[in-house]
Amino acid sequence: MSLLDRLNLSYPIVQAPMAGVSTPALAAAVSEAGGLGSIGVGATDAAGARAMIAEVRQRTARAFNVNVFVHAPARADAVREAAWIEALAPLFARFGAEPPRGLREIYRSFAGDDAMLAALVELAPPVVSFHFGLPAAPRIAALKAAGCILLSTATNLAEAEAARRAGIDAVVAQGFEAGGHRGVFDPAAPDEQAGVLPLTRLLAARAGLPVIAAGGIMDGRGIAAALDLGAVAAQLGTAFVACPESAADAAYRAALAAAPGTVMTDAISGRAARSLRNGFTAWAEAHAALARPDYPIAYDAGKALNAAAKAAGENGFGAQWAGQGAGLSRALPAAELVATLAVELAAVRERSSVAEAAS
Repeated sequence: MSLLDRLNLSYPIVQAPMAGVSTPALAAAVSEAGGLGSIGVGATDAAGARAMIAEVRQRTARAFNVNVFVHAPARADAVREAAWIEALAPLFARFGAEPPRGLREIYRSFAGDDAMLAALVELAPPVVSFHFGLPAAPRIAALKAAGCILLSTATNLAEAEAARRAGIDAVVAQGFEAGGHRGVFDPAAPDEQAGVLPLTRLLAARAGLPVIAAGGIMDGRGIAAALDLGAVAAQLGTAFVACPESAADAAYRAALAAAPGTVMTDAISGRAARSLRNGFTAWAEAHAALARPDYPIAYDAGKALNAAAKAAGENGFGAQWAGQGAGLSRALPAAELVATLAVELAAVRERSSVAEAAS
């Protein structure tokens, strides 16, 4: 049975988890419309995850995905963190605020979060997905025993092969075009930076797992291209940011509509992530030589700076994650967007069928 059949999806469309932006309302709307809606719980604790899962289930009986972060625990470095705070101090002063005196590891990795594991095993969401790496074998076994279908991000063939050996059911081929955090397993290793097209084709041919293509896909033509390369579905994130059901604030939505272009930055959180160009990314480019604190310790400073900037009326210092297809964004309700994507995909397939018949 195919992955889409196992999940009873009407369309090969997955809404990316997007922790902090995706909401239970967004995920449920996408699932109700025939795609796979997703929530990201990497930025909350087990109690928060339980509440989010309960709300999704109140809104839909269809399959949905719960995403967790499996990053290596941060290595605290007081000297590096102090230097980072000192470098940011003029920005805080510009906004009439004091920088934090110290930084914390604000997100706990699923790799060691027993409470989160217990919640997911108990609640058994239809799909659980991993970003930044793979949890230990006993955690994977517990989720599979609970009946969860497991997905993992892969940015190269080696990561996809590791996912297959670990018993993962499908991989999300995250191209370099994708918005948000790179899902590389080891951020200290060189990033191959493969685009979604070659990566999807490579993994479809050699990974031995179903592939979900992700990165810069915004419309039915993009979905069709991914399917032609061997993917079973396409994952879209930026395409859903402008939906009214998302948690994106007005400034984020306005920036997305302005389409200023995107850049990969590690200054906001401590890990490479693709963002809309804004005040923070410009500052980061000017301070590229300065060592960043580990993820997610750096994110503690980034969030504090964004709060100070917003309080002063400046909206260009947030985590405005977006992929390279951001200029194709459409501000539609989630269900309408899924329906539009499905119509566009069907039109491409129809044209291809006509062309094949004519040849």
